[in-house]
Amino acid sequence: MKHSLVHVITLSIAYSCFFNLAMKQSWAQESLSIPAVIPDSQFTPLRESISNELSGKMDSIIKTNKLWHKLVKRKKMAVGIVRLSDPSHPQVAWLNPDFTMYAASLPKIAILLAAVQAFEKGTLKESPEILDELALMIRKSDNQAATRFIERIGMQNIQDLLVSAPFKFYDEKKGGGLWVGKLYAKWGKKKADPLKNLSHAANVRQVCRFYYLLALGKIINPQRSAQILNILSHPDIEHKFVKSLGTVYPHNRLFRKSGTWKQWHSDSILVWGKQKKNRYILVALVEHKTGGTILKELAGIVDTLVKQDTLK
Repeated sequence: MKHSLVHVITLSIAYSCFFNLAMKQSWAQESLSIPAVIPDSQFTPLRESISNELSGKMDSIIKTNKLWHKLVKRKKMAVGIVRLSDPSHPQVAWLNPDFTMYAASLPKIAILLAAVQAFEKGTLKESPEILDELALMIRKSDNQAATRFIERIGMQNIQDLLVSAPFKFYDEKKGGGLWVGKLYAKWGKKKADPLKNLSHAANVRQVCRFYYLLALGKIINPQRSAQILNILSHPDIEHKFVKSLGTVYPHNRLFRKSGTWKQWHSDSILVWGKQKKNRYILVALVEHKTGGTILKELAGIVDTLVKQDTLK
């Protein structure tokens, strides 16, 4: 009896180890295509990649919805799509791309960038606990974790990173962009963005750039880009884009950060499906009381749009 029990326990442990290894190997295999590293000579900036066909179809979608059309015209809604069937030749469509808006928790991606840059420079010690805390900040949008990282890194250092080369995720001469100007807490001084006096801001162009550079392994280096992507994967908050797309794609194929505060709703996602036509970036910012519902509906429509075989 004792030998039989020992045998069962041994088999259980062996199976558990095999299962865990298989899962790790499976994820490793799935991850091989992202970041999709390409030579600098093949890199095409998003500003040079506007697709008239995709833009026309997105414009038609917006115009068929009276509320969406009104919000876009009043600059209360901004949308960006980057189709990545061929990462070296992205197809871009966007509306109000340079209009910077309050984005709540979405700019936590800037804190994530600053933390990983600090790992690379050795100014912030990398540890399993710190990585878990970054995942908490992104996947569950934990404000206390975000505040701790701002205090560790320094708000001025984060802002300096955002405005400096090679990133320039905030460009005062081109409408602004990503900005972190206050702790995610009730206390602390505010150092708002220069253009709109916003504490936590974003625009569609710069958030699309952030995900595009990540997808190509061009944020810091391919290894650090992969690390950032891993933290952005497996989103834990089931609303907006994830509410719509989480039934279509496994969560390790969705790289996402959203934001919500009062009437301000934002979401951003990199979808990396197994089929090339199922790879794209979607970013949207909405100022409206029904913004959460708008973003959920938008994600489903855009997912259908980018899969069309007629798009070239």
